[in-house]
Amino acid sequence: MVQLSERPGTKKIANLRDKFLYELGGIYDAEHRFLEAQQLMWQCSQHNQLKSLLETHIRETEQQIRNLEQAFSNLGQQPQRVTCDAAAGLISDAQKLTLLTADSPKILELGVAGAQAKVEQLEIACYRGLIKVAQEIGQNEVVKLLQQNLQQEEQTAQKIEQHMPQLLQEAKSAQSSSGNKSR
Repeated sequence: MVQLSERPGTKKIANLRDKFLYELGGIYDAEHRFLEAQQLMWQCSQHNQLKSLLETHIRETEQQIRNLEQAFSNLGQQPQRVTCDAAAGLISDAQKLTLLTADSPKILELGVAGAQAKVEQLEIACYRGLIKVAQEIGQNEVVKLLQQNLQQEEQTAQKIEQHMPQLLQEAKSAQSSSGNKSR
């Protein structure tokens, strides 16, 4: 069980606006973590299409962080990161998989794409929830910023899903050809 004492600077949530700010801080933290992780994945990747997709999404993530900072500003708040354990967990899982597949480039590429797909789904869920609350508390300008981020996340998720069959085939082919060489 998490203790509030483990979260310095975290205060009790008393109303919908507090909840919104807490969750906005969580996705703000997640986007920062994911930006750093995407930059590392980009360095690990040798697949041109995947590398290009990651490069594009790195620029989008930088813009998403600026959108979140603007959302905080619109709410009269300084941007504040709230530790997103889900983001940290996804990154940790991806790092382990990267280490375990380092000797198999095609499997590594598939792992990178799979990790990115998981990240996108988390972000989509977060943004959808934030948008609903922002609408309820009448923050229309914040809604627009969050919708921009959501749209980019949904497009990235769709692009990854479109690339997965090709990456899977390439991984399978690489496995078959290496299996044939060892015989």
